[in-house]
Amino acid sequence: MTLEILTSPALGSIRHGFFTRKGGASSGIFAGLNCGLGSTDQAEIVSINRARVAAAMEIAPGALTYVRQVHSARALAATGPFDPVPEADGIVTATPGVALSILTADCQPVLLADPQAQVIGAAHAGWRGAIDGVLETTIDAMIDLGADRARITAAIGPTISQRAYEVGPEFLDDFMVDDPDNTRFFANGEGDRYLFDLPAYGLHRLRSAGIKQAEWIGHCTYSDSERFFSFRRTTHEGQADYGRLISVIRL
Repeated sequence: MTLEILTSPALGSIRHGFFTRKGGASSGIFAGLNCGLGSTDQAEIVSINRARVAAAMEIAPGALTYVRQVHSARALAATGPFDPVPEADGIVTATPGVALSILTADCQPVLLADPQAQVIGAAHAGWRGAIDGVLETTIDAMIDLGADRARITAAIGPTISQRAYEVGPEFLDDFMVDDPDNTRFFANGEGDRYLFDLPAYGLHRLRSAGIKQAEWIGHCTYSDSERFFSFRRTTHEGQADYGRLISVIRL
């Protein structure tokens, strides 16, 4: 099966892709293109999957630049793969040939670019990273490399949608403390539960940071099990682990 690669017009001519789970070598609960090095999938199979992604992006196997994602607001500049791999949730580069990658399984994969300056970025933005400012620190790191805020465009890839993201009142409280206007990203659920609109919140943070052209490409990870891995769906189904989707952008 061939790989399925979703793209966004917002990123223009910059080479990028939000990969679905189709076309991978993993089986069982990881069936498809599981690129999660931290999963309990067979390491050699994950390596095969990542090599297929690298080939699709026309880079050497093992040349994907990545970080150990910890739901932080830390963003780092890269000139190639890190060794050792640091903890962070945003990566930027202005080095030709470098491919930045982010792993997700409900959180937002956000790819950013200033094509004129030839500066790109990638961010892992779950609710914690987003509220703590990972999108803003990634943008700032791009500007440090020569990007212009007015030219940066951004695309949010497959992520959990509001209809599938049920949260408790304490979750709403965290967002209210940060900004009372954040109530607009919540809808009433059953009982004391709420439904949180993560991609709308991500777009709000991007636009508030001065990114004029930003979009969510519109796919819900939870609702489409044939195409996407989902941490929350896996939890609800009582499975032992889950696969990770990969999103890549390169110069």
